[in-house]
Amino acid sequence: MNEKGLEIFETIEAFKGYFRIIKYRLRHQLFAGGWSREITREVFERGHAAALLPYDPVLDTVVLIEQFRIGAHVAGHDPWLIEIVAGIIEEGESPEDVVRRETMEEAGCKVSDIIHISTYLPSAGGTSETVSLFCGRVNAADVGGIHGCDDEDEDIRVMALPFAKALAMTESGEIANSAALISLQWLALNRDRLRQEWR
Repeated sequence: MNEKGLEIFETIEAFKGYFRIIKYRLRHQLFAGGWSREITREVFERGHAAALLPYDPVLDTVVLIEQFRIGAHVAGHDPWLIEIVAGIIEEGESPEDVVRRETMEEAGCKVSDIIHISTYLPSAGGTSETVSLFCGRVNAADVGGIHGCDDEDEDIRVMALPFAKALAMTESGEIANSAALISLQWLALNRDRLRQEWR
């Protein structure tokens, strides 16, 4: 038991493939006092991620990517999602290292300044994943084309869009990816300051 009122009785690796699923038997303290009954929960383990919204303050342009996502298809959505660059944090890497690498691999552009936006839990009811979210300064003048790593079967279309158009896509539902939504809304609140600091 720990100081927060959680007692874990057993952990079992229920599945191991490209990702892992861990099964927990536990109980926790209740708001009304006392303890919950023993419950079982499975947790999807996919690692921790870092993501970055590339922003060109001179052109007032963001760099977005589009790629196939099987989870979106299974959920009944268009499986080609408009996103920001992201990757899994490997052992020994910092989130900043990951977003610099992924911005070059996925979007073909180099990041200079980086600002941390937030670290959040995208779906804490079923996965332990955290996302470290950043905004990074880029030159979007010649951005575009198809990118990605062949050994990871990536097929990524890159687009540079005026900020106002990208923000409108969050309102229309064309952008439905959480990291993209959060970072674009953050940029809407902080854009004037960034344009002053980064120009």
